[in-house]
Amino acid sequence: MNNARIWLVVKPTVGLPLFLGGVALTALGIHVAVLAATDWYPAYWNGGPTAAQTVVAPVAAEPASLTLPTGEQATLTF
Repeated sequence: MNNARIWLVVKPTVGLPLFLGGVALTALGIHVAVLAATDWYPAYWNGGPTAAQTVVAPVAAEPASLTLPTGEQATLTF
């Protein structure tokens, strides 16, 4: 461990709760900042109707026809 001597200065019963508390407060602060900066979160939290999403259906490709080496016609559909 690179910083093992830190526990000679700070007791683990004090240092670990402070460290983990700092991590928890930092994570909570980041989450609050992200959720406060979005425009969709308040609408989601209040409920209500959502905007309908439109989806464009893929267009079917035209069938391809080709001539086989035997002289026969073949049609391929994808």
